[in-house]
Amino acid sequence: MMIQQQLRQLLPERKVDTSAALSLLGGSVAALVVWKWLGKKMVQKKMEEARRTRDEGLKKMAKAVQQFREQVPSVQRDAILSLPLLELTAKLQEGSLSPRTVLYTYLEKALEVTQETNCLRHFIPECEQQLQEIEGHKEKGLLYGIPVSIKDHIGHKGQLATCGLVQFLGTLMEEDSVLVKVLKRQGAIPFAMTNVPQSLFSYSCSNPIFGQTLNPLNRQRSPGGSSGGEGALIAGGGSVLGVGSDMGGSIRLPCSFCGLCGLKPTAGRLSLSGVTGPVNGILAVPCALGPMARDVDSLALCMKALLCQEMFQLDPTVPPIPFNEQVYSSSTALRVGYYDTDGYFPLPPCMRRAVKETRRALQAAGHQLVLFSPPRVPYVMTELFMKTFFADGGHTWLDVFTGDIVDPGLKPQVNSCKMPRLVKKLLALLLKPLFPRLADYLSALAGMRSVKEMWNHHHQIQEYRAQFIAQWKELQLDVVLCPVLGPAFTTGYPGKLLTAISSTMLYNVLDFPAGVVPVSTVTEADEEELKLYKGCCDDPWDRTLKQAVSGAVGMPVAVQCVALPWQEELCLRFMKEVETLSRDQRLA
Repeated sequence: MMIQQQLRQLLPERKVDTSAALSLLGGSVAALVVWKWLGKKMVQKKMEEARRTRDEGLKKMAKAVQQFREQVPSVQRDAILSLPLLELTAKLQEGSLSPRTVLYTYLEKALEVTQETNCLRHFIPECEQQLQEIEGHKEKGLLYGIPVSIKDHIGHKGQLATCGLVQFLGTLMEEDSVLVKVLKRQGAIPFAMTNVPQSLFSYSCSNPIFGQTLNPLNRQRSPGGSSGGEGALIAGGGSVLGVGSDMGGSIRLPCSFCGLCGLKPTAGRLSLSGVTGPVNGILAVPCALGPMARDVDSLALCMKALLCQEMFQLDPTVPPIPFNEQVYSSSTALRVGYYDTDGYFPLPPCMRRAVKETRRALQAAGHQLVLFSPPRVPYVMTELFMKTFFADGGHTWLDVFTGDIVDPGLKPQVNSCKMPRLVKKLLALLLKPLFPRLADYLSALAGMRSVKEMWNHHHQIQEYRAQFIAQWKELQLDVVLCPVLGPAFTTGYPGKLLTAISSTMLYNVLDFPAGVVPVSTVTEADEEELKLYKGCCDDPWDRTLKQAVSGAVGMPVAVQCVALPWQEELCLRFMKEVETLSRDQRLA
């Protein structure tokens, strides 16, 4: 009766058949429910088709591997898989190993690793065609016969670039990205595309289409992200060299979690042409492509191969700076700045121990160590980094989930973004006295209100870079040694701690080359010390971090190495020094 009266009030001048109106209203609601149900069914059907296509591809590759095994039964698989990239390259160049043998050996191992970790999004069937092409070439490139895995969104002709989103499932790439073209030109064989988190904006590795990727060193733990599929595949032994991307730590965090070496170069050093993303045009904090491998020499060889005339001609926006072998091979003593906490998100005891032990080893090797304090990291994290990505309050990022199913790991971020701007600001005000970091995070999620404010924000980033470089120069530093987030989180925790990435995020805002090197593993003593961990504020984030990393005895512990922009060779040289010293310590 109440609804009927309201309808009469809304339409007072006409005679209304309230029963018909109610039927119409009920029908509309029912139609809406059916429409949403059909939409969800359509999304699920697309995801099932994508998984079926992936599984069929895996079966085809397994069949191809089996045929090769029958033809060449005497292959020493373990011996090939154990070869470092430089030794493998030498054997391929001299002809003592064939590209065919190496490719099918790694295809077989990759099949095993993905069965355990779900790290592959697709095999690239064209790898067999690329194999035939390089076998017919007289000229052998620097990566001749090397199977290379690539991250989901790095374009390969005839393949999807999904970013873990349903909306990208129907579009195949029409041509190779510049990076893939150059890899092929250097004789490499791109053979697999690896899994990523939904929308890439996470350091977990899960999406509703292809599922959760696991860490091969401990399947209860995350491999990191967003290049998590790469991390899992390489750490599991299924790839000797991979290419990832990094906009907040997406190369360095998987390397830290999985015990690998990885380099995030200066953003413009390698071409981004043909690389897709769910949200394009974010220039204030740029994305960078970079290599991931088991050792630093592999990263250096990859960079040397990519920084060639072919890349400079295909993408004239890439500075024509070839790899400087003299800098990488240098043995002169370095002046190294160091810190073990950034003042925003104190890392677990094992990660700080790694910096201290590496500092002592560098000093003993004759390098000069200088205490360095990165300025205003809390300000950088919230005011510069978060506001860059959520400049419009997160609306553009939320749009990519339209008609999709949101991955559980992203729901905390999605729900935060969905709050009205006024609510974010009010909550930030109320929480400031109790939980200042959470308050600043919510305030940053509110975004910006005008173009003028955005221009000013870009200017603030420029000013911060200038301040940071001035402080670096004042101390006459060559490089910086600092911590990286780790050890590997228990699966499900990365989504609860987006802001824990301050250690890596800083060098995306600065656009400095930064790499990660494993130097140790978590000990029982680290685990005992973790029980006393209070973090920065003893707030919910600190307690969650403690839960995320507990029980990680035996997992890799890494450090981060940093250089000034365009000095990738110096960064790699420093990483090599750290790698050598840490190996010597372990052998001692």
